[in-house]
Amino acid sequence: MSLFGITLGIAFFVITQAQTSGFEAFFIRTILGTNGAIRISDSFQDMHGTVRSSSKEGKTRFFFHSREGARYTEGIENTELLRNALLHFPEISGISEVLEGNAILNGGSRSQTIQMHGIVLDDHIMVSDVENQIIQGSLSAFESDSMTILLGNRIAQRLMLKLGDRVTIEGGTGNLQLRIAGLFETGVSQIDKNRAYVHLSTSKAFLGKRFSGSIFQLSMFEPEKAPEISAQIQETTGHRVVSWQEREQVWLDVFKALRISSAITVSSILLLSGLGIFNVFAIMVMEKTRDIAILRSMGFKPSDISAVFLWQGAIILVIGIFLGSCVGILSTYGISKIPLRIRGIFSTESFVVNWDLSHYLWAILIAVLFVSIASWIPARRAAKIEPAKIIRETV
Repeated sequence: MSLFGITLGIAFFVITQAQTSGFEAFFIRTILGTNGAIRISDSFQDMHGTVRSSSKEGKTRFFFHSREGARYTEGIENTELLRNALLHFPEISGISEVLEGNAILNGGSRSQTIQMHGIVLDDHIMVSDVENQIIQGSLSAFESDSMTILLGNRIAQRLMLKLGDRVTIEGGTGNLQLRIAGLFETGVSQIDKNRAYVHLSTSKAFLGKRFSGSIFQLSMFEPEKAPEISAQIQETTGHRVVSWQEREQVWLDVFKALRISSAITVSSILLLSGLGIFNVFAIMVMEKTRDIAILRSMGFKPSDISAVFLWQGAIILVIGIFLGSCVGILSTYGISKIPLRIRGIFSTESFVVNWDLSHYLWAILIAVLFVSIASWIPARRAAKIEPAKIIRETV
């Protein structure tokens, strides 16, 4: 039963960690593919000492503090100058200028407020996963005609629009007649039911922002380094810079809590297995007291007696690790094939799992800890048995 418990404990630990970390990794890929790793927006002016200089040993450093008293200027005023500055950061893999604005999309029978994103397609492909998010139409049709639009599929469903339909964009400096060149689905419901892509030049003319108001969306070779790179860019350029970790902190905390909670819950199975081994060995020591005394009188050392019980625990542990890892691998693969349609914070048609060696290592480490303690205590007690006293009491 203890072996069975260790096997199930390791397998369940691997399965739960593979699922929770799998969904978290998939969520991260989704947000990086829609909003990028770093967002650069408003510029700020120092008003109340938000920036101060410090000179030491001939070197001057600038320190940035709370910007509550700073005055912000909407968007990026000199996009080319900032782009050239960003090219000096080797960690950045792509830069896309995006002009955001609200408009009313009139589909004929119904209308809806949308969030318009003006983009340069080639640049935006470098910082997003828009190529793989198109479910109808093509990017080539959008790229070849500046009077086309890419709509989120939830918008098209609500307004009963289809590929090739003509729509009217109202607001800004007037009205625009655009043709639907494609429908996209990110899986993030808030984006799919509100966002639309148009050409950057078209959005600038429509919103009346020909020279300022844009933001930059950046991609990185190593997205996990986004916070430190964001801080460097902010200090260097004087713009508000937000990393994806800061932007999605709430959801990342939720996934972290789920992962830790599942690990603690499943570890209780391994703890119960360790208690089972402890009980078996403790009873065995009590029942085999006379046999242990005979072995000691034959010349066995206390360490030899301890080794008997420790080796039994080790054998159970090794077999349990092997069987648990095999069950974990097979179960994780089977779960990854279970159909599961999810839409909301990402889009998937099946369970998402993450194949990570660290899940197995953590499960093995916890199993080793519990089984070692459960084996060591009875083994230590057995080693302290005095043969002369036991034999004298049983004669």
